[in-house]
Amino acid sequence: MIKLTINGTEVEVEAGTTILQACESLGIEIPRFCYHDKLSAPASCRMCLVEVEKMPKPVPSCTQPCAEGMAVYTDSLIVQDARKGVMELLLINHPLDCPVCDQGGECDLQDFSMQYGSDRSRYSDEKRIVADKNLGPLIKTSMTRCIHCTRCIRFLDEIAGEPEMGGFFRGEHLEITNEPDAPLTSELSGNLIDICPVGALTDKPNAFRARSWELLGTDSIDVFDAVGCNIRIDSRDNEVMRIVPRQNDDINERWISDKARFACDGLKYQRLDRPYVRKDGRLQFATWEEAFAAIENRIKQIAPEQIAALAGDMADCESMFALKLLMKAIGSPHIDCRQDGAEYDISSRSAYIMNSGISGIEKADAILLVGTNPRHEAAIVNARIRKRWLKGGARIGLIGAATDLNYPYRHIGDSPSSLRKLLNGDHEFAQILSAAKNPMVIVGASVFTRSDAMDLQIAIRNIADKFNMIRPDWNGLNTLQLAASRVGGLDIGFIPQAYGMNTNAILKSAAEDKLEILYLLGADEIDMSSLGKTFIIYQGHHGDKGAERADVILPGAAYTEKTATYVNTEGCVQSTERAVSPPGEAREDWKIIRALSEAIGKTLPIDTLPELRFTMFTANPTLRKAMAFEDFLQSAKAGELSLKKFIPAINNFYMTDVISRASPTMARCSEEILPFILPPEGE
Repeated sequence: MIKLTINGTEVEVEAGTTILQACESLGIEIPRFCYHDKLSAPASCRMCLVEVEKMPKPVPSCTQPCAEGMAVYTDSLIVQDARKGVMELLLINHPLDCPVCDQGGECDLQDFSMQYGSDRSRYSDEKRIVADKNLGPLIKTSMTRCIHCTRCIRFLDEIAGEPEMGGFFRGEHLEITNEPDAPLTSELSGNLIDICPVGALTDKPNAFRARSWELLGTDSIDVFDAVGCNIRIDSRDNEVMRIVPRQNDDINERWISDKARFACDGLKYQRLDRPYVRKDGRLQFATWEEAFAAIENRIKQIAPEQIAALAGDMADCESMFALKLLMKAIGSPHIDCRQDGAEYDISSRSAYIMNSGISGIEKADAILLVGTNPRHEAAIVNARIRKRWLKGGARIGLIGAATDLNYPYRHIGDSPSSLRKLLNGDHEFAQILSAAKNPMVIVGASVFTRSDAMDLQIAIRNIADKFNMIRPDWNGLNTLQLAASRVGGLDIGFIPQAYGMNTNAILKSAAEDKLEILYLLGADEIDMSSLGKTFIIYQGHHGDKGAERADVILPGAAYTEKTATYVNTEGCVQSTERAVSPPGEAREDWKIIRALSEAIGKTLPIDTLPELRFTMFTANPTLRKAMAFEDFLQSAKAGELSLKKFIPAINNFYMTDVISRASPTMARCSEEILPFILPPEGE
């Protein structure tokens, strides 16, 4: 430990700590533009200058390490004069357009110029004008405002792994730009808006729509994938205006994917805002009473064994638990939250969660990816893997379709036969896993949808045993889920009950006209054409595939419109908060199910959300406590593995669910960005 004094206060820090970090530990604000705590420090803006005793001139605090006995002054006359000089230089070419700049109210340059700027300029020459750049459909540029802090360049290079921007020319001719006529292709490019300290990079879809001080922020959770990124929903007049990240170093650090950030405009389109009942082959408006009556009339005519329910990828725990109670009251055991037909050994929670945690990736020194493309399935997890690779000492292998993951990896193979090679030690990556201190395997969700899913799980478990991935101090056996609802659904037991049918059996029964009623709780990713003559009850918030096939539509609430519980891929229990009200007559999902239960004479014993949550947590204690390392599949001999190649679970990152498919912004991304990512047909 090192002792030093800052403004007369003694502080003790670890070796290698910079002066800026030491100042922050005391709550002393140091102005900065180029420095960002998640990026490398170039010390180029010189705004963070401080005075150090016995040094001839001010030094940049973001790169100067602390030394024993050092005396630092952050607010001396020398420091103030230095910062005022830097600010005067930065403002030489900066346009005076704060009134029309979308960064207004959240601009570091604006804030620091109030403290260190002058009320007049001594610069009398012509200001420099820089042409705006086309970065694609997501980011609007005003490059005359750019102060060359290079945060955008470093983010794309270090975090996103797509070095698509750089500095061209030199001196006063320097410009930050991208490749001409090519949009940014990174799934994390929207984070440039947050890290830009001025108004050079702003939100293009949201341009000129609202000021930051007009917005009401609500802390919530992203549900477009299973990572559970912490977000803030900014709304105005019952409309979601934008989504921005919240810091959580264990999950998403300070980043979110472009889909999580920009697909929110899909909440305004194709919404279900009133009940519908199909009459004479056409869906027609109905009241809630009429919709419930249509369901009641149908239910009372058939046996409970001919009723089933499926939950979709964005369903929350409360609605699934309420639907489970309703199906139990009706007498039907046919429920499932796995609309993709995935098969897990659900006897233990470790079979379907990321046991090491997302932050645990940084402790791994060998990572084996099986049947997954984390860049599209969980962009934040992929960024964490890249972060670990950048630190050095980590080797990565992939079994699955070869793709660009933004970091180098060893392509072991594209079919399950590669697992046999590792088990038999016939591939060089087996030696890498053997030598690793903390080896890890990450299994993609598509693995569990194959016909040989259970045998694959046994083979993967045997690999984990062979290479010492599961120990009292380390569990490197991980499942990377795709759906936000999946872990929560499995935790609360929204799976076939005794003698119940799973998803595949339910769909087969419907196709053979052996199923009378199918309740779809936001389940849109199934083959609707195979449902035969089954009476479909669809409860959801968008008029997508499920609503088109439905006989009765019950309008629910999107994730921004309800307070609900979700469990992410690592088993972390989190909650969304209601930011806006559902449109029209739409209601929160658990309330709809509670009202329906009363209408059909099977009233559930829950009247409020606290009552529902108390019942849910009491019945499922795993939701209330963190799980210790668990065993799931005992070491065994795997059966015959299919030679079928692993197929990517996501073909279009920008359109994977009802909200993103309704989003005009995601449609533009699919049109403008995908051609630069996908190879031409025939290759």
